[in-house]
Formats: sequence, structure tokens, C-alpha cells
Amino acid sequence: MRLLLGRVVGDGAPGPVEDFKENGADFVVADTLHELVRGMNEIGGPEQGGAVIEEALLRRQIEARDLQIDNRYTKDTQVAFVRQHRAYRGDKLVRVASPHKILDPRNRPLIAVRLNIVTRKTLGGLVTDLSGRCLTASGEVLPGLYAAGEAAGFGGGGMMGYNALEGTFLGGCLFSGRSAGRAAAAAAAG
Repeated sequence: MRLLLGRVVGDGAPGPVEDFKENGADFVVADTLHELVRGMNEIGGPEQGGAVIEEALLRRQIEARDLQIDNRYTKDTQVAFVRQHRAYRGDKLVRVASPHKILDPRNRPLIAVRLNIVTRKTLGGLVTDLSGRCLTASGEVLPGLYAAGEAAGFGGGGMMGYNALEGTFLGGCLFSGRSAGRAAAAAAAG
């Protein structure tokens, strides 16, 4: 209960968020948009392989979003989503921040987080048969090379076809691993 009350009562972000703000290498905390953009470009700009954030463009986008806070019939799906979830008392109290204007000085500091995109579903991989044997571009078996799981293509060698969506890859990955293992063992024994 004390932890729950600590999130509901009091100012500032929860402890872990404050730690990230103070110590996170991927966090930029600033009082103005100008400072925020400068910090974002320092940690994620061209010298680090990223793009330059243009302050004027970012300001226009944020201002357009902030206008939707005053619009009861907003077309901004994120603002509508937050309002919808705040209708449930539990989320309103502890999970979902009240909609507010990002550029309003009362809502400072501004925080940006550098994200690193990680893909967990490539929907690609090596072309295999149902025994996990890798195939050449012409469809011939490549002797001695096997693949399983997502390395074997869509949802574990394509075993689940286009139904291999959210949460269904594990079965195909396990099953393709078993099939590839059995095929490799049989080839080694035979």
C-alpha cells in the first residue's frame, strides 16, 4: 500500500523514472524546447548515426498536438486513448497521466528518450523445408545447414503460415527446432 500511495500522492515521477532522468544516458531533460532539441541532437544526431531534429518542425507538431487537449472531440488518437483509459478509476489514479499540454511551462521539465529500435519479428530468415534444412535460391537442399525458429523464416520455418502473429511464434519456433534437430541427427546417423 505504501508503494501504491507513493505513486498517487506526492510530486514528481516515481523513483525509477527519476533515476533514469538523472542518470540515463538515453535521457534528455530540459526546461525549454530549444534545450531539449539541442540535447536530443547531441545524443542521437548525425555524429551518432541519427538524424537532426529540427526545432521548428518539432515545435509545430507539438503545438498541433497541444491544441487537441482543448478539443473535447479530438481527432488525435493518443489524446483520445488517454482520455478513454482515464475513465477507469484505477488507471486514473495510478497509471495514466492526465492529458496536458506538453509546452505548458507548468508541465516542465520536458523529457526526451533516445530509442533503439529492436525487431523481434523479421518475417524473413533463411528458406527452409519442413525438416529445417536450408534451401538454395533454386530450392535445392544445402547439405549440412539447418535453421530453426525465426532464423528459419516466418514464425519458425513458416510452419504457422500467416497466422503466426502476436504471441504465436513460440510454438512454431519450438516445433521447428525439434524438426531441425531430428533431421540433423538422422542425417548424421545415416
